[in-house]
Amino acid sequence: MWSKGCGSLGNTSSVKLRGVTVQDSAVSSQRGPVAERSPLPDVLRGVALLGILTVNMQDFAGFLVWRQTGLDGVAQVLTDIFANGRFISIFAMLFGWGAAGMLARQGAWIFLRRHLLLLLIGALHFVLLWHGDIIATYALLGLALLLFWRLSARLLVLLAALSGGWWLLSTLLEARHYFLLAPLPRFSDLPDLTTHTRYAQEVAHRAQDFPSDLVGGAVYNGPWLIALFLLGAAAQRTGLLMRPQDFRPFLRHLARWGTGLGLLLGVALAWLNTRPDFASGLLAIPVRMAGGLAGGLGYVGLLGLLAAGGGLGWLRQFASSGRIAMSNYLAQSLVMTTIFYPYGLGQWGKWGAAACLLLSLAFGLLQVWVSTLIVRRWGRGPLEWLTRKLVYWGR
Repeated sequence: MWSKGCGSLGNTSSVKLRGVTVQDSAVSSQRGPVAERSPLPDVLRGVALLGILTVNMQDFAGFLVWRQTGLDGVAQVLTDIFANGRFISIFAMLFGWGAAGMLARQGAWIFLRRHLLLLLIGALHFVLLWHGDIIATYALLGLALLLFWRLSARLLVLLAALSGGWWLLSTLLEARHYFLLAPLPRFSDLPDLTTHTRYAQEVAHRAQDFPSDLVGGAVYNGPWLIALFLLGAAAQRTGLLMRPQDFRPFLRHLARWGTGLGLLLGVALAWLNTRPDFASGLLAIPVRMAGGLAGGLGYVGLLGLLAAGGGLGWLRQFASSGRIAMSNYLAQSLVMTTIFYPYGLGQWGKWGAAACLLLSLAFGLLQVWVSTLIVRRWGRGPLEWLTRKLVYWGR
């Protein structure tokens, strides 16, 4: 069905986005080789890693967002407006961008091997370190790109809009249903660490939960995550991240409209996260994701414009962190669960949002510095090295 709407990878096609004509990445081969690796994808990934950590601190530290007051309340509001949902959206779109690029360069067999390995790494991350793993979910849902990666950028964006729009509508209708009922106490998806204070107990508990958590999360979040992967694949088809200088008008639209809408929805999310009722918690989910996508696209536009003008400046330091993103992501889980979980330093439930925000920023910036040293010395992180060895069988 879809093969009729697009040519092979060797063909050239164009697509209009908000009045800007862009061409598929196949055209780049006609312009000669790229002289230097574009820093934009790695910078985006590195910035996203830091932003994701600031949001994940609630889960690591065990504080409830709607109970934050004073300075903690201010920190939570700032996190909701400027970070919550935004950086995980960027990360998911970059995953789709990278997966589509691998399919174009290496083919389906290497793609499948890598995703099976990522599924294993994600499972080990979930069981041995932290229940909030996203690697396994991305690896599983990313297989959907096998069906769509040859589509034109226009069709990829259209499918993303249909998939994401359906998910948003269904979650909004579910939240509306609960607003009509008697008030219920707000739910929390934080783990119960009071009954598993030993590491072996918690590992056994997470191992039991992993299959249902993976399947349930993939079913519930699947349409939205696939939509983000498709947007990333569309960016790969057009060469948006590799040649941002060719897309300045489009990036200006992203920066203007994405940032504006993202701020409005971020304020709505911050307000919902002060309310202790079940319906507000449920409505916060689609507001977080819609605002996160809009704000994330706004950040892509802003950083893309800086990259197009050669003005990334000190932000280029984040490229090293982005190049070894998987190693950094798992290191965040290792360090934070060691600090907060009962079988570590036992700080669970003792920190508020302000202290957690400061800790996440400090550790995230430390990772940027350490990543620079690692990339200069070895070129890639330990997990990136291991993944490459296993996917390519040592080649």
